[in-house]
Amino acid sequence: MGQPTPATDDGWWRSAVIYQVYVRSFADGDGDGTGDLAGVRARLPYLAELGVDALWFNPWYRSPMKDGGYDVADYRAVDPAFGTLAEAEKLIAEARELGIRTLVDIVPNHVSHQHPWFRAALAGGPERELFHFRPGRGEHGELPPNDWQSEFGGPAWTRLPDGDWYLHLFAPEQPDLNWAHPAVRQEHEDILRFWFERGVAGVRIDSAALLVKHPELPDVTEGRDPHPYVDRDELHDVYRAWRGVADEYGAVFVGEVWLPDAERFARYLRPDELHTAFNFSFMSCPWDAARLRRSIDDTLAEHAPVGAPATWVLCNHDVTRTVTRYGRADTGFDFATKAFGTPTDLALGTRRARAAALLSLALPGVVYVYQGEELGLPEADIPLDRIEDPMHARSGGTDPGRDGCRVPLPWAAGEPHTGFGGEPWLPQPDGWAAYAADRQAEDPGSMLRLYREAVRLRPVFGDGPPTWLPAPAGVLAFARADALCVVNLSDTPVDLPAHSALLLAGGPLDTAGRLPRDTAVWLRA
Repeated sequence: MGQPTPATDDGWWRSAVIYQVYVRSFADGDGDGTGDLAGVRARLPYLAELGVDALWFNPWYRSPMKDGGYDVADYRAVDPAFGTLAEAEKLIAEARELGIRTLVDIVPNHVSHQHPWFRAALAGGPERELFHFRPGRGEHGELPPNDWQSEFGGPAWTRLPDGDWYLHLFAPEQPDLNWAHPAVRQEHEDILRFWFERGVAGVRIDSAALLVKHPELPDVTEGRDPHPYVDRDELHDVYRAWRGVADEYGAVFVGEVWLPDAERFARYLRPDELHTAFNFSFMSCPWDAARLRRSIDDTLAEHAPVGAPATWVLCNHDVTRTVTRYGRADTGFDFATKAFGTPTDLALGTRRARAAALLSLALPGVVYVYQGEELGLPEADIPLDRIEDPMHARSGGTDPGRDGCRVPLPWAAGEPHTGFGGEPWLPQPDGWAAYAADRQAEDPGSMLRLYREAVRLRPVFGDGPPTWLPAPAGVLAFARADALCVVNLSDTPVDLPAHSALLLAGGPLDTAGRLPRDTAVWLRA
């Protein structure tokens, strides 16, 4: 077992660069086509050279994989496809020796339909009280108990042979837990301790605002306030108890909290609750200077009253990759349907992704980097017969799902399957070798080299907030400490502000020394 994290907090998490590892697609150590912990351990030197402070792992627990591991059957066991608990302990310890901490993913809203609790509930045991079982509506109970809809499409209820229905805000294989039951709360506190004892430095909380439901499970009628299952006040008692556990180990939380209300969002970040929460407004913002600046200002203003650091992320395992998203001329992106208005220009998207990387890494707070973003990977088109994401099936095929950003990484251009391992569980596109890490490591102008240098230089911006500088329309320019960040989102090249040195550029300046469109630079004042 790895050494428990000391019960002290040196504040590392307030300005960390955290790399998201989707294990199934990172690196395959045993050649079966599925990424695993052995593959991650073999690539730890790569991650150390990238310079990241921590790794956030998507769920690696035992699971039937009906939703990419977010259907957990056993929180205290690693899925055999990924390895063993002993390997996880070794990975945590080996990463820590390289100065890299580990965060794991906790999915408190639901479990797998194969979880022992749910199996016992289906058998009629008292475990039924740990879930939401209800009789149906209609003359014969043939209608769902209420009008709630699954996040994956269709009703959030499935009927059992005995006539009762059970609630699942996601897939039918993911029954929702009843957080009004003390056993559910105790179990999750025990799970936190289990992983903290193994040296885990933090936890990412999936769907953090959905756990608690109104006890009567009323319909979601228009204008209902408070919502029957989103952001209910009772949630804060849950997270205060969790914070007490985390503080015993000096561990930290980041919550997946999608809320439009800034004041409600900030409540989760009070000093006795979560340390941080993901900032989705920045990620979903189009490539527009005014809107990006407003998102940055609003984010910092939301966090200031509670003293929590902001988080910045461009992409994750649920969102179309940055190069593809920014490669749309209008960047009009609908997160509900993943639909765009114009075709993708990968050259345009890559320039913008490079600039966006420098922008996010120059901002104060925590930066998350989804695996493959440092390689400039685009979204992949997955053949219909190979799509595994349940969002595709549940939408009747109208939603392409999230597999396009989950394609296994290319490591070595000249090796089979670009060095990933065995034949990948999702097909790698033709031309994937062009993005291979070994090739990019040798190219000074590659995306990988840009990320490495940006992470290395990031401390020049210090700890303070940004001070916006005068700039032409369509240009973002701010100072922090003795460094400047300038991003040109306008249609024409612009002159650089006064500076003493060019620290890093997302692309070459023009022949007149001006900053081209869709390009960012870091300067020393």
